[in-house]
Amino acid sequence: MWGALLRRGGRGAGGLRGLASGGPPWSQVVSEAEKIVGYPTSFMSLRCLLSDELSNIAMQVRKLVGTKHPLLDTARQRSLAEITELIHTAFLVHRGIVNIGELKSCDGPLKDMQFGNKMAVLSGDFLLANACTSLAQLQNTKVVELISSAIGDLVQGIYYENSKSPEENCLTDDISISTWKEQVFLSHSALLAKSCQAAMELAKHSAEIQDMAFQYGKHMSMSHKLHSDLQPFVKESSSDTMAFSLNSAPAVLHQEFLGREAWIKQIREAQGRGNIMDYKKLQEAIKAGKGVTSAIDLCRCHGNNALAALESFPPSEARAALANIVYAVTRFP
Repeated sequence: MWGALLRRGGRGAGGLRGLASGGPPWSQVVSEAEKIVGYPTSFMSLRCLLSDELSNIAMQVRKLVGTKHPLLDTARQRSLAEITELIHTAFLVHRGIVNIGELKSCDGPLKDMQFGNKMAVLSGDFLLANACTSLAQLQNTKVVELISSAIGDLVQGIYYENSKSPEENCLTDDISISTWKEQVFLSHSALLAKSCQAAMELAKHSAEIQDMAFQYGKHMSMSHKLHSDLQPFVKESSSDTMAFSLNSAPAVLHQEFLGREAWIKQIREAQGRGNIMDYKKLQEAIKAGKGVTSAIDLCRCHGNNALAALESFPPSEARAALANIVYAVTRFP
């Protein structure tokens, strides 16, 4: 996508629209972006992995590594995208590891769960090792440094996510929205932001352009996380109550406005027998406060910052597609 963004001219799009105008749904945005790039954004699809033709082409392109053939530059844009997705997938697999100590009899045999954990560790490590190998083949030390630091950010972010609250048996952390944003940047935004910057480095663009690419990736992914956190509170169908994290953005903002003690009281009031959480009751309490509207405002603020970063690039179909991604994650019923 970033490679297409740098092609000046073509059937260019006009200026960027405001967030208030809305935009197409997420699935349509992704589909349109895939058409511009020329292939499905997910390289992990079985069709791609099992295609002899694509595998053969990939093998031939690898022979160009170390040469100065122009085709290699295009291959490196795509290769970087695949490396980023490999790293993302590896950490998703690692996050699938379950805590054996918290298992119940209904979860399945202990032996099978332990085997599943081993497979998750090995599979995640395998994907990460392949990503690191491909990263070295790009032969660009700054890109290696950027993506390596993003991996470090991911590790640190996941550590924060899994660290225990100082309060015993507490289901929510005592954090401010600024701390929440710092943790989300590490665990969600850093990889995309630094990958966008690395794409501009591979294309040999200036430090200013690289920073704008970084800003777009950072703010777009922050908007995406906020949009995801808001779904249980903005779904049009109120009959279905979705379980949600008590450390999600609306809950953290609700705690800031309400106060820690009052928030803990609401949580305890929503817990029934056997400490089963009544998410419907807690959801209504959060919706009655300012947490949801504040999270929507924050989502749109990050969206506007992402659109502002895109203004540094020439109008094109690719820029319009990247803007549509922002519109999609800042739309609410």
